[in-house]
Amino acid sequence: MVPGEILYGDGDIEINAGAERLAMEIVNTGDRPVQVGSHVHLPQANAALSFDRAAAHGHRLDIPAGTAVRFEPGVAQTVSLVALGGSREVHGLNLDPPGRLDPPGRLNNR
Repeated sequence: MVPGEILYGDGDIEINAGAERLAMEIVNTGDRPVQVGSHVHLPQANAALSFDRAAAHGHRLDIPAGTAVRFEPGVAQTVSLVALGGSREVHGLNLDPPGRLDPPGRLNNR
């Protein structure tokens, strides 16, 4: 092995393997491009984005970690969403009140 060398395994890696996916059409109704990152709770994204926020509750974009999707003004774009995992707690942005996405005691079967 050479220092700094990267050894790749065989085959492709599927992100979010086994996760249920939800297709969602999003339109940027604003006059400037909007980017949404990989781990943003989608209903809390920029208000200029028009989509079914109730249906997207508890979901994020189905894209690799650390990446983003850019929504150009006036352009409809269909994206794939996956449920937020882990403790399903969201802090920051504009969730009122911040915290759990699911009621206490509900089993997370996602």
